[in-house]
Amino acid sequence: MPRILSRIDQAIHQFDNVLRTLVPGAAVASRPTPAGKEVEDGEMSAEERHHAAGLMRINHTGEVCAQALYQGQGLTAKLPEVRGQMEEAAQEEIDHLAWCEERLGELGSRSSVLNPLFYTASFGIGALAGAVGDRISLGFVAATEEQVGKHLDKHLESLPAGDRRSRAVLAQMAIDEAHHAQQALEAGGARFPGPVKAGMTLMSKVMTKSVYRI
Repeated sequence: MPRILSRIDQAIHQFDNVLRTLVPGAAVASRPTPAGKEVEDGEMSAEERHHAAGLMRINHTGEVCAQALYQGQGLTAKLPEVRGQMEEAAQEEIDHLAWCEERLGELGSRSSVLNPLFYTASFGIGALAGAVGDRISLGFVAATEEQVGKHLDKHLESLPAGDRRSRAVLAQMAIDEAHHAQQALEAGGARFPGPVKAGMTLMSKVMTKSVYRI
């Protein structure tokens, strides 16, 4: 039987999750980066590297938000199997977090200083969604992953032609995010209406505009 954690154990576990998400270098991927040694960048100007770094910073913050969302939902999810699914998806998001951070370092840049703010907001949204009900919580995951997928597609188009390493990372992330969205729907997640998704798109634009530079 799985060990039942006390409230103190749960608090320690949650604090550990926060540190692994927000402290630079703390996230450790369970899978090797898609940008392995065999993937080499082409020529890029300083301006192109700056643009690539801005895009990867957005994606890194997006993964911080995903971690917070899954952690908040896992905390309040009603069904054990839903909680387990949240934890499994969160582990893959940790991979994304570590890959993006590694790529930012290669580009001579850093993660956003706004990450703690976006983490806090996303955790609260996730916990609220989980408290409302698993169907809504799973639906929120599906809708969020759809939004992330659209961002990734745009970034793949916008990346400099020479930035092959960032492209390899984002391509694998897109595959994983689509899988997470499909899993959430198959588990019974609600399909959100257009107006709700439009509101989520508006909120994501606030994040992308600010994080690109800060």
